[in-house]
Amino acid sequence: MDVDRFFPEQELLARGIYCIAGVDEAGRGPLAGPVTAAAVILPAIWYVDGIPSALVNVNDSKQLSESQRNHFFELLTQHPQIHFAIASVESSVIDRINILAATHRAMNEALGRLSIQPSHVLVDGNRVESMALPHTPLVKGDSRSYSIAAASVLAKVTRDRHMHDADIQWPQYGFAQHKGYPTAAHRAAIARHGPCPIHRLSFAPLKTANPQLFPT
Repeated sequence: MDVDRFFPEQELLARGIYCIAGVDEAGRGPLAGPVTAAAVILPAIWYVDGIPSALVNVNDSKQLSESQRNHFFELLTQHPQIHFAIASVESSVIDRINILAATHRAMNEALGRLSIQPSHVLVDGNRVESMALPHTPLVKGDSRSYSIAAASVLAKVTRDRHMHDADIQWPQYGFAQHKGYPTAAHRAAIARHGPCPIHRLSFAPLKTANPQLFPT
């Protein structure tokens, strides 16, 4: 059965709430690199008239190919009526405050960078206690709300591009292929070379590895 992926926005619109941001993150699970969040405000008229045909297939970034994500990234970021902002929290901060707190910090920073302040936020996943704005958590929200799906694409593409840059600096780890996720090849590279500056030392298996791997 088809799902109306503006239904969460329409429910808020019926309550007189027009300026709605979708928020999502990318990079909670990797062993290296930042966690990145994006906030996106789509035009309220789309909640009623529907999303333009060029964007109708925007979805959870994990359900899209890399070429599809890049295509939608360009459409979303170049559209004159779409407001968006992106924020990342680096691995050193993740190690210091933990991944959940870092994810929430990235979400809040992305919201704070928007050119207009939303009246309400749709968040993928669970409630964010540190979020000052009124918000509604939606489990699997990136497949239920176009606003969250758009944020999912922006966060994923931004982080992936960051990891491509990291691959140039530390080619021995294969970041361009696995984006820092704990694949067998990535684990083998860590065992062979030790961690580099963007590895998350608080994540297993890094935190249980030989302490000599981690310079003080």
